[in-house]
Amino acid sequence: MIYPKIPLAQSIIQIFKSKGIEHIVISPGSRNAPLTIGFTNNSSFTCYSIADERCAAFFALGIAQQLQKPVAVVCTSGSALLNYYPAVAEAFYNQIPLIVISADRPHDKIDIGDGQTIRQENVYANHILYNANLLEEASEENDLKIQEALFLATSKKGPVHINVPFEEPLYEVVEELLVKPSLVNLVPEKKEKPNLDEFAALWNQSSKKMILVGGNDPESVDQKYLDVLGKDSSVVVMTEVTSNAHHDNFITNIDTIITPFTDEDFKAFRPEILITFGGMIVSKRVKAFLRKYKPQEHWHIDELRAYNTFDSLTQHFEVSPNSFFEEFLPKTITSSSNYQTNALSIRNERAFKHSDYLKSIEFSDLKVFEKILLAIPVNAQLQISNSSPIRYAQLFPIDKNISVFCNRGTSGIDGSTSTAIGASVVNNKQTILITGDISFLYDSNALWNEYIPENFKIILINNGGGGIFRILPGHQETNTFNRYFETSHCLTAEHLAKMFHFEYHTASDNISLEENLSDFFNRKSKSILEVFTPTKINDQILLNYFKKLK
Repeated sequence: MIYPKIPLAQSIIQIFKSKGIEHIVISPGSRNAPLTIGFTNNSSFTCYSIADERCAAFFALGIAQQLQKPVAVVCTSGSALLNYYPAVAEAFYNQIPLIVISADRPHDKIDIGDGQTIRQENVYANHILYNANLLEEASEENDLKIQEALFLATSKKGPVHINVPFEEPLYEVVEELLVKPSLVNLVPEKKEKPNLDEFAALWNQSSKKMILVGGNDPESVDQKYLDVLGKDSSVVVMTEVTSNAHHDNFITNIDTIITPFTDEDFKAFRPEILITFGGMIVSKRVKAFLRKYKPQEHWHIDELRAYNTFDSLTQHFEVSPNSFFEEFLPKTITSSSNYQTNALSIRNERAFKHSDYLKSIEFSDLKVFEKILLAIPVNAQLQISNSSPIRYAQLFPIDKNISVFCNRGTSGIDGSTSTAIGASVVNNKQTILITGDISFLYDSNALWNEYIPENFKIILINNGGGGIFRILPGHQETNTFNRYFETSHCLTAEHLAKMFHFEYHTASDNISLEENLSDFFNRKSKSILEVFTPTKINDQILLNYFKKLK
């Protein structure tokens, strides 16, 4: 076997192998050559070459999202690691284990005018779980730092940074290992289980309890617990499209329920106890509702962290939802209440008006989402980009057998396509990305990727700019708005599709969309379906939609 000659690189390779790190995404460069040589010549690792560093980091994020295991991304020195930062921030807030390994110049070469050199140590300080700033020589101290980084990425579910100084020559290899790293077994601290009796007593006394579920991995919460909550007449469960949590009595389209509420409706719907679990909440309306009409108790369930999103947090249970409900639900009793019945009555009324309105509208973003989401194959994996797509998707029911993901850690548009492609590489399901034109164009280098499976599909909704800005308050049809906010354009994906060997299809009305969707998901090659919608009526159709729900 071939190894890099530099002992520090050998230590990193051996430690990563011993700790079960399997996927390595490598950005081309010279300073990281010892790591590239070590990883690619060891059959324990699956290596990927992604040229654009921003795309590479989100690609790695997509792999980690699916495997729920740490994935490493490796780059050269200089500005390369700065391009990883958007994905690092997303991993931090979305609790995804990502390992950044940046090659660096030796310490005495920093700030002396040497080429491709910046201050790399602690560069992600505000959004990182751990910084392992290594010394140039292999040592037990370095070995411990590397292992601490890998341990925290796994146990705390987030990004870590290992900065590695290498001196030239960088490309020399040997056939025998020169060092044997010192391995340690790090164990998470045991947390005391909370006494749930007093919380169960509060729960049992309440007739209005709300569960709000953010993003979750599919099947991460046992269905038997969801079923108990769904059958309790005093409990209203509201789920985001990314929750991957399902029951017939859950409310899946939050905004359609609460947007038409009057002040009296909000007061009547205000929960006494709010339980939250899962990732970031998409719905701005439910956040505004719970901030104004605060619950008496807000309990958040998460092993690692709790955000005081509604300025009412009273308890953080540092356990998994399964652990919490396993102990908590046997202590509870079902209260006599019409809380859920009233909510489901509103849901049914809204569903009728929703269906009635959609029958009457012309071709638009809203109509397109209705048709697309009905056509997604059961058992597919659905990746949704940020801004308008995820908000439109929140308005429609999605089959419970479809897994749904979105980068809601920082809610950025910058890496949606790269993340979806990374996710598709390690998942046998068909992966479908629904994205907007600005998000797609912004991350178009994601297609510069030789690992995309043939069953990967992109549905690109092109409304000629950042359509979400037309929905936000303050929109006026001016040159300033069109150019600087909406960023109007006349670009399409046609030539990108040709360059990167995607099948390319278009739709611009109901008939052409239906014709394309009929066999789009059955085609045996990676494909883009670009749907052109009318820029200037989408916002009014959506605004009228919420008015019609009243």
